[in-house]
Amino acid sequence: MGDLSHPALSGAKGRKMSLPDLFPSLFRYKAWADEELHALAAALDGDAHPDKRHLAIRILNHIHVVDRIFAGNLTGRPHGYAGTNTPGTPEAAELLAAVRETDAWYIGYASGLSEAELAEDLDFTFTDGGHGRMSRAEMLMQVITHGGYHRGAVGRILAECGLQPPRDIYTRFLHDSEPSRRAAG
Repeated sequence: MGDLSHPALSGAKGRKMSLPDLFPSLFRYKAWADEELHALAAALDGDAHPDKRHLAIRILNHIHVVDRIFAGNLTGRPHGYAGTNTPGTPEAAELLAAVRETDAWYIGYASGLSEAELAEDLDFTFTDGGHGRMSRAEMLMQVITHGGYHRGAVGRILAECGLQPPRDIYTRFLHDSEPSRRAAG
């Protein structure tokens, strides 16, 4: 895979970013976005908007379950889920604690992968029993893009309830976490 020349994968001051560098950054972004959105969802008034608050937490739980399923797929270990959500809905604080643990796992996991490991194809079984094969990089991108898609749905629910959804974008994360990137070159 080597260094990527696409402009979107160039780091600050034109340095090249390799896939082994990109994935830990994407998972730090995911953890940052998860924290902000979970805080807003937890603040959603359950008395005024009980159905919407429940739906928001169900969606956040779905993101988490899929994250755990793919962690199992990446490690070849059983994930223990029969579907892409749980029958019951966890409390917001309980879910956030589990999400934090999973996000930390992904940051650590992605930080230790070589380009060869990222390119390696892995076989797994979907929760519906179907066979799947993806590279580690594809699985990691699935987790990133899946979470972003569903965080947007939760943001829409928050907006319907009068709360301003977060600006869940990678550039905002990069500039908040590395203010030097906003400096003129």
